[in-house]
Amino acid sequence: MIHRQRHVREISRRLRNFEVVAILGPRQIGKTTLARQIAASYQTRSHHFDLEDPVALTRIQEDPNLALRSLKGLVIIDEIQRLPDLFPLLRVLSDRRPRPARFLVLGSASPNLLRQSSESLAGRINYYELNGLGLDETGSDRLARRWLRGGFPAAYLARSHRDCFEWLESFCRTFVERDLAQLGVRTPGATLRRFWAMLAHRHGQTWNSSEFARAFGVADTTVRRYLDTLTDALVVRQLQPWRENLNKRQVRAPKVFLRDSGLTHHLLGISDASSLDVHPARGATWEGLILEFVMEKLAAPGREFYHWRTHTGTELDLFCRKGGERLGVEVKLTSTPRVTQSMRNALNDLGLDQLIVVHAGDSSYPLTGGIRTVAASRLETDL
Repeated sequence: MIHRQRHVREISRRLRNFEVVAILGPRQIGKTTLARQIAASYQTRSHHFDLEDPVALTRIQEDPNLALRSLKGLVIIDEIQRLPDLFPLLRVLSDRRPRPARFLVLGSASPNLLRQSSESLAGRINYYELNGLGLDETGSDRLARRWLRGGFPAAYLARSHRDCFEWLESFCRTFVERDLAQLGVRTPGATLRRFWAMLAHRHGQTWNSSEFARAFGVADTTVRRYLDTLTDALVVRQLQPWRENLNKRQVRAPKVFLRDSGLTHHLLGISDASSLDVHPARGATWEGLILEFVMEKLAAPGREFYHWRTHTGTELDLFCRKGGERLGVEVKLTSTPRVTQSMRNALNDLGLDQLIVVHAGDSSYPLTGGIRTVAASRLETDL
């Protein structure tokens, strides 16, 4: 088991400021294990209700007020999406003064879950999105393993690559056949599995709804709904385009990434390091991995992330904006990155304060005015 101390500290801090904290993430990303680690560090008693346990589910369904009102300390409710009607009660319980309990709820994100929780607990709930294992948790010397296997703890810690990718196949099957149905998705699992695999082959590219619609023989709006479904379930990321006031035609479509590199590789048929080394999508999956690390590292209130591209070919992998601060990030699968004309154009056209080139080498160093490199293995310390 990997102790996720950074997340424990941050969620514990939020629990001091909010009556309810929700940890959101796909199944098996480590929410339950993290909740147990938080409970172990909590200074008062904790209570854990797993709504996939028939006993716990029955106990709360029969009389939720009776089950929860008398509890003190930290109350953990796992798989909250199975019983979203609890949110109005949590509002009542969280408004008590003095406050006898804090609530930590765990669940997979879905529009219905987010809507009900935000409507019932406005101003009382804080959302924490749990991503795959970070470099601070795996160690920078394990970056190649993390890239190949992805960030799901069970996949990353598997005894062999074969065990890892068997687990990922089981996850994919369960996800489209059961998990999405529990989130209220009515699209057939086989259709979403095929769509997911097609997305893997377009990983890191700008979204083209017409191309997907032709492949599936449906309307553009239908494939857009498929994309939003997987985005809401936190397995796909849509990086929206930034538009600057320039005399240039700019791309308006989002770039689409699968959020876990292990799942991307599995859907592409990559199952070991040697097949990854020669696969044409190698650079794209590396870019997706690094961008996830960078966005998690730079995440802060008010900070927004975009991609930027013009029709003449100038592009920026990641544009970060917070107030007047402007930061650009380029990702290169090379140990010797060089300044390109595209980088210079992005630096000038977007008025960047700094442009960072993340690369696969071992050291970080400045390149030229406003541009510096950061080694991927040193993101935790040098970004």
